Amino acid sequence: MAPECAVATMAQAGKYLSFRLDEEEYGLEILKVQEIVSATGINELPPNPEHVRGLIRLRGRDVPVVDLRRVFGLKAVLESEKNCIIIAQVPLQGELTNVGLLVDEVCDVLNIADEEIQFPPTLAGGMEGPDFINGMGKLEDRDVILLESENFFSEEELKAVVMWDE
Repeated sequence: MAPECAVATMAQAGKYLSFRLDEEEYGLEILKVQEIVSATGINELPPNPEHVRGLIRLRGRDVPVVDLRRVFGLKAVLESEKNCIIIAQVPLQGELTNVGLLVDEVCDVLNIADEEIQFPPTLAGGMEGPDFINGMGKLEDRDVILLESENFFSEEELKAVVMWDE
């Protein structure tokens, strides 16, 4: 799904919001997170792209909600009270726009140091992983997959998500 011309970048030390999808823990740079809201009130409006869950109304504006399980190719799970929407800022045509990222649950804000970051893992057969994985946070008690939200979608896919309700 990510653009073919995307250049892989290595995650940098700093604060990350960690969240769960299935059994894995992921981290998103805290500076790209606008806020966290409840996963209630998603208005499903057909027809929609497969990974778009719907829209939420946030301070008078419609914000598209993307199901990260669908983006990552994970099977759907039953909704729970732990589900959250992370409102993240992503660049689109030179400006920042808000997109809601539906996750299983939000965990922590982590401070990850340079020495705790490793290169993204290589897949079987020596293939590189998806462009949106830009490192592994190796903490004492757990591993956190560090993500680059800018690479979740190509510009065309992001336009389709953001313009979907118009």
